[in-house]
Amino acid sequence: MGEVLLPLIDSHCHIVFREFDDDLELVAERWRNAGVSALLHACVEPAEIPGIKALADQFPELRYSVGVHPLNPQDWRPNSIDVLREAATADKRVVAIGELGLDLFRATNLLEQLEILTAQLNLAEELQLPVIIHCRDAAAAMLELLEHRRIQGHQLTGVMHCWGGTPAEMESFLEFGLHISFSGTVTFPKAHETHQCARQVPANRYLVETDCPFLAPVPRRGKRNEPAMVRHVAERVAELRGETLEQVCIQTSANAALLFSLPYQAFV
Repeated sequence: MGEVLLPLIDSHCHIVFREFDDDLELVAERWRNAGVSALLHACVEPAEIPGIKALADQFPELRYSVGVHPLNPQDWRPNSIDVLREAATADKRVVAIGELGLDLFRATNLLEQLEILTAQLNLAEELQLPVIIHCRDAAAAMLELLEHRRIQGHQLTGVMHCWGGTPAEMESFLEFGLHISFSGTVTFPKAHETHQCARQVPANRYLVETDCPFLAPVPRRGKRNEPAMVRHVAERVAELRGETLEQVCIQTSANAALLFSLPYQAFV
């Protein structure tokens, strides 16, 4: 990874997953050696919250979100909003609501997903927290919902995580005030639209992430992903933007720290 440790923030990871059960301390050693000074752990369903909280106790550089993923409707209960609200207000290390959103690639239950999404967006607004949005093959529906909410006067901050849309879609989400986060997919040779998005996204509006254990970047594609590999994402984004790795590391870390109220200076 190199001797000079440039600051990096992995803005979306899932190290609570069982893929890390056997070697998490080694994984943490590698992310620290790679210069990853803060991580944002995304939540996909309420049952994960105690485990993620325990990880935040174990690793002081970790902050986390609480939420229900659009592909986990079976985990939504009548009291889910109360559970999420209680978790978010009980721990100052909860800095976002999500991973929420829409996924029409693996599911077709749009109305059910919209109901769960809307409830969580309302909670984020109530608590004045940013959202982490998963949106796969559902940009039109997501933009329609966000426009409807904007007309009604709702406020929104957050990030389009693991970006894989078109440049035109990106511009629309940017207009709603959202950030764009690039994962290992930006390193894939055929991800041409994602490459173009990385080139044209404003400097103060993008992040980098791993979404580990998924989507390991080139040159580790097909392997288990982990937070240290966010450096490969940053390297590819730097190439695409014609910038130095240092510029991308500093800019994306500052962007993530500002969006999610991360104590970035404490880790640099």
